[in-house]
Amino acid sequence: MDEDLFSAAATDRLAQRSPLAARLRPTRLDQVVGQDHLVGPGSPLRCLIEADQLSSVILWGPPGTGKTSLARLIARVTTKEFVELSAVNASVKDVRQTTAAAQARLGERGTGTILFLDEVHRFSKSQQDALLPSVESGLLVLIGATTENPFFEVNPPLLSRSTLFRLELLTPEAVRTLLERGLQAEETTATDEALDLLADRASGDGRHALTSLEVASALAHGRQSEQIELVDAEAALGTKALRYGRDAHYDVISAFIKSIRGSDADAGLYWLARMLEAGEDARFVARRLVILASEDVGMADSNALTVAIAAARAVEFVGLPEAQLNLAHAVVYLATAPKSNRITSAIFAARSDARAAGTGEVPLHLRDAHYQGAASLGHGDGYQYPHNDPRGWVEQNYRPPEVDDHTYYAPSDHGFEEEVARRMAKNQTAPKEENK
Repeated sequence: MDEDLFSAAATDRLAQRSPLAARLRPTRLDQVVGQDHLVGPGSPLRCLIEADQLSSVILWGPPGTGKTSLARLIARVTTKEFVELSAVNASVKDVRQTTAAAQARLGERGTGTILFLDEVHRFSKSQQDALLPSVESGLLVLIGATTENPFFEVNPPLLSRSTLFRLELLTPEAVRTLLERGLQAEETTATDEALDLLADRASGDGRHALTSLEVASALAHGRQSEQIELVDAEAALGTKALRYGRDAHYDVISAFIKSIRGSDADAGLYWLARMLEAGEDARFVARRLVILASEDVGMADSNALTVAIAAARAVEFVGLPEAQLNLAHAVVYLATAPKSNRITSAIFAARSDARAAGTGEVPLHLRDAHYQGAASLGHGDGYQYPHNDPRGWVEQNYRPPEVDDHTYYAPSDHGFEEEVARRMAKNQTAPKEENK
């Protein structure tokens, strides 16, 4: 019963005010959080905005990173007319009406027009084509916002006439800054555990962080409390806080990698689940899998790298929670793949020689012989073209003399490396045939 009363109080509180994310929209460039590479002092976009000399731009970034906020800031400082459309419900007719109004405005008052088109990737080719002449002539300055890769979703002619600015996911520190501002706006406080959970689960999305904070604040208020506790944050997120400290972070990822290296798929899945439940950054997990694919599987199964990279791409493209399936797919594949660390050993040995061995001079027969005068220097002299040999391989020196007899890569007999070993042995032992 008490829980129902608290929920009802929270609902009433939320209904009485505009969303926290809207109330905290920045009104000055200095208030923008997490995009210093774009709006920090002296940055290109900031200079253009402050000088009111912005040309057409595409703002590309994940949800909740400030694309709309930047556009609204431009609206506050520009002397141009600012018009806003959403690609979700705007039509070609709306575009033409906007263009006609911009033409009349320019002719009557000499005032230019900025068109902010949210979710520009939702515009069809014909809708984007309708914009192109006005953008090309400068009648409209387009600010397009998109969460999708504009190289795939925006027509090339329109993209080529716009400057692309990419917004990054907010760092944990930037999210924490937003949450602190949210606490001031809500006139409340929160425990460190509650803020840590809200920041972790935001996954770099500032709007999500503020929305969750607002719900947690309402829940705390429903309990007649002026402080947001961990239980409020958990309820706002619909999840339990399964956290681990800094030391455990490294212990868990170590157990994860060693389980996959040891070919225990179930253990790999368990540690993956532990990390996801604790709010670990899925991109961090994906990066570790990509490294492991070459470090511990290597040439024993080169498809392992393809699977790991595909999982990492899925994390960026799909996001959690769905991408947990792609990560699990990669974990099982890597754990059950044959293992070899010969690639790791090979590059470490080669780098050791590169640091220590002699001068590393390129042998004359391997040097570039394509430019005028190279032949007079002896470049390319004596080089044997492998394709002229029926085997597609010829025996010749490819390294500086001080490391010519060093072996870096020695394939194992695991998985595909067994075949690689056969190929290498065949090349080195097959008799040379005369060219006919």
